Amino acid sequence: MKRHTTSGDTKGDGARAERHRAPLTGRVARYAAGNPKRVLAAWGGLLAATVGVIMLLLGSGLTTDVKYRASTPDSVAGIRLIENRMTGPTKATEIVIVRSETLKVADAGFRAYVGDLATRIQGLGPKMVAGTRTYYQTKDPTQLSKDGHATLIAVTLADEPGKAADYVDKLHALLVSSQSGGFTIQQTGDASMGKAAMQLSASDLGRAEIFGMPAAMFILLIVFGAVVAAGMPLLLAGIAIILAFGLTALIGTEYNVSVFAVNVITMMGLAVGIDYTLFIISRLREERARGLSKIDAIANTYSTAGRAIMFSGLTVMIAMLGMTVAPVDITISLGLGAILVVMSTLVAALTLLPAVLSLLDHRVDALRIPGLARLHRRSESRGRFWEKLAHSIMRHPLPYLLTTAILLIACATPTLLMKTGNLQAGAGTYPDRLYPKQGWNALDRQFSLGKAAPVQIVVDGPASSAAVQDGVKRLHGSLAADGRFSPSQVSINKAGNLILVDTGLAGDPAGDAAQAVVKHIRNDLVPAAFAGTHAKVYVTGTTGFVVDYLAFFNVWLPVAIVLVLALSFILMLLAFRSIVIAAKTIVLNLLSVGAAYGLMVLVFQKGIGAHLLGLNQVDRIEAWVPLVLFSMLFGLSMDYQVFLLSRIKERYDQTGDTREAVAHGIGRTAGIITGAAAIMVVVFAGVASGELVMFQQMGFGLAIAIFLDATIVRTILVPAAMELLGDWNWYLPRWLEWLPRVQIDGAGAEYAPKPQASDAPAPTPGLPAPEAAPASRYIPAGAPATGR
Repeated sequence: MKRHTTSGDTKGDGARAERHRAPLTGRVARYAAGNPKRVLAAWGGLLAATVGVIMLLLGSGLTTDVKYRASTPDSVAGIRLIENRMTGPTKATEIVIVRSETLKVADAGFRAYVGDLATRIQGLGPKMVAGTRTYYQTKDPTQLSKDGHATLIAVTLADEPGKAADYVDKLHALLVSSQSGGFTIQQTGDASMGKAAMQLSASDLGRAEIFGMPAAMFILLIVFGAVVAAGMPLLLAGIAIILAFGLTALIGTEYNVSVFAVNVITMMGLAVGIDYTLFIISRLREERARGLSKIDAIANTYSTAGRAIMFSGLTVMIAMLGMTVAPVDITISLGLGAILVVMSTLVAALTLLPAVLSLLDHRVDALRIPGLARLHRRSESRGRFWEKLAHSIMRHPLPYLLTTAILLIACATPTLLMKTGNLQAGAGTYPDRLYPKQGWNALDRQFSLGKAAPVQIVVDGPASSAAVQDGVKRLHGSLAADGRFSPSQVSINKAGNLILVDTGLAGDPAGDAAQAVVKHIRNDLVPAAFAGTHAKVYVTGTTGFVVDYLAFFNVWLPVAIVLVLALSFILMLLAFRSIVIAAKTIVLNLLSVGAAYGLMVLVFQKGIGAHLLGLNQVDRIEAWVPLVLFSMLFGLSMDYQVFLLSRIKERYDQTGDTREAVAHGIGRTAGIITGAAAIMVVVFAGVASGELVMFQQMGFGLAIAIFLDATIVRTILVPAAMELLGDWNWYLPRWLEWLPRVQIDGAGAEYAPKPQASDAPAPTPGLPAPEAAPASRYIPAGAPATGR
């Protein structure tokens, strides 16, 4: 290949070439690297303002409530009718369980104790307690335990469950201090369970950080061999997380955001922050090894790897849109949190990181770790190891492809047994040490959980109508004859246009049996009772809500999956101008996601290995977890796919040899992908080590999928499939030639001058520098020779 010579004004020529040829990411990086103090000052002001916003606002808009934003299920419509026409805004009710092993509820001493306790509860004040109801006032038999030694006090708090969570600890402190004379008191209810969920979310987040951050730092130290370099990914991730928290806090002033969004922001921030920094610094090492000056190396890095991470980030954000498709607060919040932190990471990686790298220059390798220097000097052999592995796989592609595909399909097969549920409905999956869980268990043993979650049947029609009255009587009779319900109570609002039939249902209100009964009421009892009337009837209550909640996700999960697959296919098609690459990417990602689903079912539903892993076996998977997992896993898998394919495509454009391009791309990225994946696995394992079962499920699913994706999929399936397809990998039908060219590989490297003595850097540790290029190595058209 003809070598190019440089003129005396190398830097001037390079600057002119940069202006004409560099992509936006390269131009932005060149500016940031050339003006680092100005960029850092701007970021300092932004972070100071963000911290102020967080201190003022974060937490004010966080909730554990589940609100629908589009459709109105029966359970929601029924509650709204009750609130609008009968009771006003629903207030939280806490259930206090009073028990004596010696006295019975009918004894005078028991009655006196309960009366005194109810008075003390009322003494908390009207701003906290709206009222109490005891068995002695209502004579409701469901407030009396099976053995007659315990009774319930229904405490109506002065606010809705989300806001009343602030009161429950004061109520609990009063109850604990009131235990005397052989009486024990327990407490449960929506408000205390909501408060427990928020506390568990915060503690699980802290646990994940305590577990994940040191492990991530340890792996980074091994990868970089220097403390400063190892701290760079965590620094970028931390800044992006802070910025995302600030944006979430601002949004929370107008829109209730689920408290669980905080967990997702931290997880995704660490994942993509570490990924992007690793790939940027890795490519920067290569550019410096080519002999480029600091500024030119940074600009070239961002013209290649910078474009890849920008496209990757956009791909991840599009995948996260799958979570926002379902119009319910919790998934919208999780998707919003993930999108905000990925966007924040991208902005920081494209503007702040080049400024920091420019200031540090070779000091990025400061505080080197003794003993790791030799490991990094052997980087060339490590790169060749991955290339040799790729070549060995491509020599026998079919056996490798079939074996690994069958393995992943086998792992995915238990997905067919997946049963979803609402793990937030009640305290059944909470740790036993929490008082709402202890109260929940006592309620189940001694009374009926249906008392904590009654079934409410709302009749929207004129109460004076004879047909409606007959319908209510028929329904009342059907409930009594069924035998599974407690005695029903009928209430009519003042306007006479709404009738409420209250009844109780024994057992877990979120369980299959209770759901089947509610469906029986909706599908059989109500139509039979109100046939021929114009009244509209809604079945609500906790079990009704669970039935609608699960049906909601059953409808929206396929919609989200189709959307994510379609958008991902289009993006990959645009990026690599290959319909085969786009389709193959979708198939490979589906294999890793499916395997994660199947293993999650085996561990959590079937209990295989759950105890050994410190996880809780439950009989169902939280309904929103499959949707969130799909979006997050697809986004993170696309992350790796973009990085790998961009290097393969870059090499293929240079050589036209698919096999050599695949081996080269894997050799250049496999070590980095493996290191990044190892960090993500330990971060997600930290999430799985928490106590909230739904986050155990999500953390486990993410960790196992990332592990499979970075090992089996990227190092075995990709080279095997690409070898079998050969030049068909790059096939684009003629009728799609009109598609715009979105180049994300490095074929257009902007500037590669011959190194000057003052510019040529000494070999550094950090991420391993590539091996010296052979004399025939490709140099981008128009680029001056590097002198090697």
